[in-house]
Amino acid sequence: MLNVTLKYHCYDIVVERGCLEKTGSFLAQLWQPQKIAIITDDRVAPLYEETVRQSVTAAGFEVVTHVVPEGEASKSLAEAEDIYSFLAESGFTRSDGVIALGGGVIGDLAAFAASTYMRGIHFIQIPTTLLAQVDSSIGGKTAVNTTKAKNLVGTFSQPDGVLIDPDVLQTLTMRRVREGIAEIIKSAAIADLDLWEYLKDLQDEADLLDHAEYVIEETLKVKRQVVEEDEFDNGNRLILNFGHTIGHAIEKTAGYGVISHGEGVAIGMLAINRHAEAIGLSPVGSTQVLKEMIEKFHLPTTSDIWNEQTLYEAITHDKKARGNQLKLILLDTIGTAKIVTVPLTELKDYLHKEGL
Repeated sequence: MLNVTLKYHCYDIVVERGCLEKTGSFLAQLWQPQKIAIITDDRVAPLYEETVRQSVTAAGFEVVTHVVPEGEASKSLAEAEDIYSFLAESGFTRSDGVIALGGGVIGDLAAFAASTYMRGIHFIQIPTTLLAQVDSSIGGKTAVNTTKAKNLVGTFSQPDGVLIDPDVLQTLTMRRVREGIAEIIKSAAIADLDLWEYLKDLQDEADLLDHAEYVIEETLKVKRQVVEEDEFDNGNRLILNFGHTIGHAIEKTAGYGVISHGEGVAIGMLAINRHAEAIGLSPVGSTQVLKEMIEKFHLPTTSDIWNEQTLYEAITHDKKARGNQLKLILLDTIGTAKIVTVPLTELKDYLHKEGL
């Protein structure tokens, strides 16, 4: 178990095989008997909703379930409004709670809805994808997408707890496993050389899944430390965005769901590091080392959907752009990162496809 300790809120992260069946006892330690809404999607619901509902009901809670369509398109203000209506029609008050049961889309959407319904009700995260387990389920960022940018409308709102069951990863497609691995690679590259070396010793995706508990916990320690130091993303927490500036733009220009978040991050890490290395801001040879790790886990290193101008326009609409400058995350070494402020006029230099 890990504990996230923030100034005004602390919560536990449980990483344990089979813990999904213990959701009720986990909640009983956190909340008084109340109404609970399980927010999930139409892929996860047939797999895990009943297990969670039975466990929570047995612990004395009144449970209702709201199911949204699977996919990035559901991370929208329209779906959030549907959740508000569902909660209101179900008689939810500020004393009731939400379970986000699903991947990153559900985690962001359900947490955003919980953090804004009646100015905020409490929630827990039960992430069912590797990506959500190692990244979006902790840290308190909630958001929905708009036509202008990914995660443009959101809040900072911490969960009351996070329950991570590595056994649920067995129902993922390999593509979904790999997008989580992209975030694991990122975390190791920016802040944990020991984790990087551990990943080097793994054979492939299946080997990583066999060691999922350890890899998930070590990756979460990276994010926990950064979040505890900078809860509201004003300083060093920005290092978690390595690869994301270009990655988010790739996702948006391709159309959400065409290129996954993890795939965008993998491509983005390489693109930004290639130019940084070329101008002496990142170590010589680091791009090749990064590329070898990405290729080892069969993640993409480039995209056929690549237009420098449309990527530039997507990035300048992104919330990370402030004024005429942008803060980019670059590798200092493998295992450490730095924040570099660049003028937007230099951004296109990082968007050349040559060499990818």
